[in-house]
Amino acid sequence: MATSNATFVTALTAAALATVGFLAYQAAATVPTRTAAGSTSAAIASKVPRDKLDPAALPPGSGAGERVVYSLDDNRVWLVASGDHVIRTFEVIPGTIDPAPGVYEVTSRSNSVTGTDGIPIEHVVRFTSVDGVVIGFSAAVREAGAGATATAVPTGGIRESRRDGDAMWGFATIGARVAVIH
Repeated sequence: MATSNATFVTALTAAALATVGFLAYQAAATVPTRTAAGSTSAAIASKVPRDKLDPAALPPGSGAGERVVYSLDDNRVWLVASGDHVIRTFEVIPGTIDPAPGVYEVTSRSNSVTGTDGIPIEHVVRFTSVDGVVIGFSAAVREAGAGATATAVPTGGIRESRRDGDAMWGFATIGARVAVIH
């Protein structure tokens, strides 16, 4: 009888551990993006209200502290200093792949490269990837029509003007936070 009790307790323990492991996996899948230092980034609202009278106003609920805010719905970027002071805001042209809303960090930068669409770009500021497609901000060195090649390759480049690209380059260094909102 002692052997069957031990077997029963062992089976219950194994089932409990499997359940805890499964729940831990589910919980880990919903944790906000972590910074390079390992601390959890500030959560931001998925859909934030807009100022109808001033569409260029910084959306409330887009985070706190120094950061880049990128609105998927408005195709707009805000460069935000501490105290929610907007240094600059500008419109952008998104690539074919969008990042998920959340808080990211700038992971790499390149002064000058060729984009996946064949256009020479500068001041590339990368902050995530989606299914192997790198997502980041960049400025085309020349107008898109001049020498552009049509491509079926998914692109993650969020294009900005050269002037706005200069501002982004000076602001968004490695480790800078990027808040992506709807």
